[in-house]
Amino acid sequence: MLSPESRMRRGAEFTAAVKRGTRAGRPTLVVHLTDSGEEAPRVGFVVSKAVGNAVIRNKVKRRLRHLIRERLDRLPRGSLLVVRANPPAASARYEQLGAELDLALDRVLRRRSTDGQR
Repeated sequence: MLSPESRMRRGAEFTAAVKRGTRAGRPTLVVHLTDSGEEAPRVGFVVSKAVGNAVIRNKVKRRLRHLIRERLDRLPRGSLLVVRANPPAASARYEQLGAELDLALDRVLRRRSTDGQR
């Protein structure tokens, strides 16, 4: 489980990350990263009904929360990260989700550093 200070809760934070953030996509997920100016990095998840029924959506969210908890130290301070699950995430193995999350995070962090952002 993510700590309360690491969770995104306000709709404005989700909107800011998705609209202003750097985006990187993979078949099972898409990540959006932007700066918030706050201290601790915050993470939010979007898992729509297109992914599956409530049981499947919750399973995908639990997996993603666990995976991102292990990777929080890679995120810069003051960043907002939104992880959006695509429909193939429902049938993806835990290891595949982890590998694709790593690739997407690497890509978005690399783009962010080459754009001259923080």
